[in-house]
Amino acid sequence: MTPRTSLLTPVRSLALRPKRAAPQWHAARFAPVMRRGYADDSSNTKNEPTPKGPNTEPLPHVSEEASEMAKIQGKQSPEIEQGTPVEEVIKKDKEAQKHLPKVMRDSLKSSAPSGSRSFSTSAVTRQEMGQQMEPADAALPLEFPNETGVQAFSENLFVTPLNEQGLKFAPVPMPMPAEDRLKSRLDPVVSFFTNMLMKHGEKAAAERNMNYILNHIRTSPPPKLNPATPLLPGAPPPSHLPLNPVLYLTLAVDSVAPLLKVKALKGQAGGGQALQVPVALNQRQRRRQAIEWIITSASKRRSKGSGKFMFAQKVAEEVVSVVQGTSSCWDRRLNHHKQGVAARANLATGSGRKRQSRR
Repeated sequence: MTPRTSLLTPVRSLALRPKRAAPQWHAARFAPVMRRGYADDSSNTKNEPTPKGPNTEPLPHVSEEASEMAKIQGKQSPEIEQGTPVEEVIKKDKEAQKHLPKVMRDSLKSSAPSGSRSFSTSAVTRQEMGQQMEPADAALPLEFPNETGVQAFSENLFVTPLNEQGLKFAPVPMPMPAEDRLKSRLDPVVSFFTNMLMKHGEKAAAERNMNYILNHIRTSPPPKLNPATPLLPGAPPPSHLPLNPVLYLTLAVDSVAPLLKVKALKGQAGGGQALQVPVALNQRQRRRQAIEWIITSASKRRSKGSGKFMFAQKVAEEVVSVVQGTSSCWDRRLNHHKQGVAARANLATGSGRKRQSRR
């Protein structure tokens, strides 16, 4: 008996592999891309009106809004157009048309389209408005014959006129005066007095003391002059002195300053004795001696309290007493002059012996 043969046996041994499907990304890669612009209405195929929101409509102009409000309130609405065409004004005046420029006369003859405004009475530009603006001080009657004068006036508002030499300010005189220099900008007497007050190089402290002295002199009552101790000739009245404290201080220093000093010549009197000879002083030497006397007398005054300006107060009181003639500086000046007058006889002797020694 023949064995049964099955046709499925060899078929079962074969592997059936189906065809690989194409990947999805490949199809999407070559798929046509649909693009449209922002203003394309292709999506609206039914021609339906586009819905509008509360912020899609643009706001009306200010003039249009004012015109609508005037109509609602029953008032006269303002003109929306800026200016009135000149043609409408000139058409009714035949006499004015004769004085118009040729360009405007030609434009009147030509049939211009409606709505054109070649020439109008609208507002001028900002640049023209700035030239036609009146000056800030309207109370002054300023009249200019033409626009050139207005422009020149507006330019001169911010430009300082130059002098004949082409300078804005006057030239500095040469050589410069002492008060205009940096190191000598103060009054010479005040600067000299400040340096005499200075101790241990503390210039700032001396300046503060000098400021206190001048302030004390300015606020003090007018001094009472003493006829026995006259001040320099030509001095202002006592009531005017506190108004100018620098002049007050200068008058006190120069009035009490000595005119001479006694100099000792060693061995000129014979027997090894010194010979006293009077010597004239210049202005700086006289002021230096007077300031030394004032400071020395002030240091001997009795203190009325404590504080950093106590010495300055004593110096200020000494200056006032010098002007009033009650200071001890006047006694020193008198004794100084007496010694000089007594030593006048030694001038010839001292000068003769000095000459012999030089030979």
